[in-house]
Amino acid sequence: MSEPKKILVHICCAPCAAPSAERLLLDGHEVGFYFSNSNIHPEQEYRKRLDAARKLAGILDVIIEEDEYDHEQWLKHIQGLENEPEKGARCAKCFEYSLRRTAEMADRYGYDAFCTTLTLSPHKVSRTIFEIGADFPRFEPIDFKKKNGFLRSIQLSKEYDLYRQSYCGCEFSQRRNA
Repeated sequence: MSEPKKILVHICCAPCAAPSAERLLLDGHEVGFYFSNSNIHPEQEYRKRLDAARKLAGILDVIIEEDEYDHEQWLKHIQGLENEPEKGARCAKCFEYSLRRTAEMADRYGYDAFCTTLTLSPHKVSRTIFEIGADFPRFEPIDFKKKNGFLRSIQLSKEYDLYRQSYCGCEFSQRRNA
């Protein structure tokens, strides 16, 4: 990305959003957050992450849009892939779900582009996210892992006192980390 854009950032959590937004803002972009995470289970965990995302949006003075939480719809979307390993077909299907919803929100609110903080996690394959994102015209393939993104995530989480979760979000990743 060369010229500044109005960019909607799909955020999976505040710790990943903090360095991603910092980078985009420093590059001169106008940033809006989109919290769309129906994959997160249980709902109590979803609420903790949403509260942290709202807190971060306030700290950075960034607008945050919130998607409806519909875990049942997400489960239908990934049906048949429940036993896939992390970084496998279930994750790709989950990325597609989130990116499609973010693309729709970006269109609805007139954003020039959108991206996702999912690329910051060392547990996610950015290449897979970029391949899925290529199906959406306004998708910006930004690898937030670069420039020490994950390390910066840890630093900013401490600085801003952000809730930091211990698993990706869905019950299938939670089982594997238990």
